[in-house]
Amino acid sequence: MHLKEGDKAPDFSALNQDEKTVSLSDYKGKKLILYFYPKDNTPGCTTQACNLRDNYKTMIQQGYEILGVSPDSPKKHRNFIEKFDLPFDLLADTERETLNAYGVWGLKKFMGREYDGVHRTTFVINGKGIIDEIITKVKTKEHAEQILNS
Repeated sequence: MHLKEGDKAPDFSALNQDEKTVSLSDYKGKKLILYFYPKDNTPGCTTQACNLRDNYKTMIQQGYEILGVSPDSPKKHRNFIEKFDLPFDLLADTERETLNAYGVWGLKKFMGREYDGVHRTTFVINGKGIIDEIITKVKTKEHAEQILNS
């Protein structure tokens, strides 16, 4: 599945760091930043999460909610949130259902090696569940600015 701006965002339900189910429908009427990242506690993913954390108040003032999604477990997410004081939920997609629905799981290349993994991608979804923007070239150090200035 290849999503594009203007498409209806695929529905999802996944466990957050507290093992509570979170769904797209929970954000009806709100602007949602749904960001997909490879793995907790890795340099790029930590930089990206901390950038969103540092700009969280501004993003909330602009009407955005934030959700991160990776294949990590709820327990790993809880540790990541506590270690870096993240103010938003992280969803555990251990079965890769949401990752596949959004088309962000697939073949990657790194240092000449090929493997399956998460393509770092952010979807900005409006209150009606429509994808307003897809950011595929995520700048981990200035991701909030990418979203706010788009």
